[in-house]
Amino acid sequence: MLMATSTLPAPEAAARALSVVLGWTYFFAWSFSFYPQILLNYRRKFVGGLSIDFATLNVMGHTCYSIYSSAFLFSPGVREEYRRRHDGHNPSVQLNDVAFALHAATLASITLIQTWIYPREIGQRLSTANRFVVAIALFMFTTHVFSITLGTEPIIDFLYILSYFKLYVSVAKYVPQVWDNYRRKSTIGWSIGNILLDLTGGSLSLIQLFIDASADHDWAAVTGNPVKFGLSILTIIFDMVFVIQHYALYTTRKDFAMEDKEGLTKSDLEAQAAANMNERTRLLSS
Repeated sequence: MLMATSTLPAPEAAARALSVVLGWTYFFAWSFSFYPQILLNYRRKFVGGLSIDFATLNVMGHTCYSIYSSAFLFSPGVREEYRRRHDGHNPSVQLNDVAFALHAATLASITLIQTWIYPREIGQRLSTANRFVVAIALFMFTTHVFSITLGTEPIIDFLYILSYFKLYVSVAKYVPQVWDNYRRKSTIGWSIGNILLDLTGGSLSLIQLFIDASADHDWAAVTGNPVKFGLSILTIIFDMVFVIQHYALYTTRKDFAMEDKEGLTKSDLEAQAAANMNERTRLLSS
């Protein structure tokens, strides 16, 4: 962090200063990556093309990341336990990590709410597999919190579980979107601006992690922060897939779904929205 750079050797001080710059640059790039999808949904008043698995799991994943990063940065007990397990080294979580996680959880929630408000395509809903995963995850999280309350489980172990679940979410939320783009042979409804900013943020986050590990002479800090390392790698891999889909494989840009909607009257759109609401009510009650 910057507060200590004035007393460090010049190369190390420069590395830490660069880390801060990269960290806040990745924060803005990764944070702004959420806005294009929200604005696209708002402009279309329609969420066709957006995977409901992606929208739902994104909220859970970033909530887990918010809890994880906040605890590792602000909890004295968690930081002390980390130092005990890592030869006295501090966690590599930075303030920009916490700021990103909290901001991402908020905007992911807005995107999910849009899927409840705006009409969907027929059959566009959370997959059965991920409905099962969400239920199991909530049950397991409740069990771990109960164990921590009783003092039978260290909180740091629960935090690592949250980080691993975030990594699972990163795979589980991207795969349905890749498949949805492949199935429709189109990326319409899926914002490429989101992906380009996401790719920038993931790359800078990974670079910051390696710079921090080098400056601290602690390469174990990379594996000691599995969610940041894994999230960056997965983001880069899947974003490259999306870039290839958008610019090389599925280059049609005509929004046929919106073209169909333009011919509908206000009452038709209201009836379509009501039908989607009835479908969601039926799924929730089933």
